Amino acid sequence: MKIVILDGHTTNPGDLSWGEIARLGELTVYDHTPADQTLARAAGAELVLSNKTLLGAAEIAALPTLRYIGLLSTGYNVVDLAAASARGIAVTNIPAYGTPAVTQMVFALLLELTNHAAGHSLLVRQGEWASCRDFCFWRWPLMELQGKTLGVVGFGQIGRAVAAVALAFGMRVLACDKTLKDQPDGASLVSLEELLAASDVVSLHCPLTEETKELINRSTLARMKPGALLINTARGPLLREQDVADALTAGTLGGLGVDVLSVEPPDPDNPLLRAPNCVITPHIAWATAEARTRLIAIAADNLRAFLAGEPQNRVNA
Repeated sequence: MKIVILDGHTTNPGDLSWGEIARLGELTVYDHTPADQTLARAAGAELVLSNKTLLGAAEIAALPTLRYIGLLSTGYNVVDLAAASARGIAVTNIPAYGTPAVTQMVFALLLELTNHAAGHSLLVRQGEWASCRDFCFWRWPLMELQGKTLGVVGFGQIGRAVAAVALAFGMRVLACDKTLKDQPDGASLVSLEELLAASDVVSLHCPLTEETKELINRSTLARMKPGALLINTARGPLLREQDVADALTAGTLGGLGVDVLSVEPPDPDNPLLRAPNCVITPHIAWATAEARTRLIAIAADNLRAFLAGEPQNRVNA
């Protein structure tokens, strides 16, 4: 049975093993697949795995042996689900593999905004501490998390994990999630408007939908507390980036920490690249060795379940 991974490099650049998947069939792994080579590389395969390589209606129609598409990600927007369902092709994803890693990144970004460890370390290396008349110095204001309010937008598995860490820091937690009916443990369920108005830190953990696209914009920024901090480890298009950059420049938004942008890799003209008090990491919250190991293990489990006639983590009918 032929198995093809179209773009395996981000999941496994060589530090992990594809062995669990290789044991299930004849495996070919491509690090990256340009759009014009997708059909040639997937030809004859029954099982195709993809992370960001597009498998639209045209590609699915041109691959008659295809029975299964396994995504190496939680998101599944790169697959035409209707076209796959019409052919009886199962499409699966990888849920919940990155919760500890993403939670950790939320606080890495937040702590950089509150403590400026990297910025102060750079100043030390540049000699500013050595030339200081006092035993200490700081260039930026330092802020404690204890007693502050964290607003979590989207209270799924990652949102709940972030809330738990925030509580350990002594923060108060507000949650906004339209799917929740009861008050979650340790957090107060409020509307988005209430959350924005009351939070010292807002962390986004909601999915990207038509309703949430550009959720953070000039209007919602105006509802936030002056000087509040914003964290986004979910999806880049949740922010209207020019509006956020303007708020940072004006000082009405106190700081921004993001691991995702609307276009990745970023356009050199992205306004956030020039905005003050802005920490940007290159979409690495998910990429710890531990999280990627879990991802590959779940991908193999998904394949085994499909081959046994009991598909799991299926995202199409």
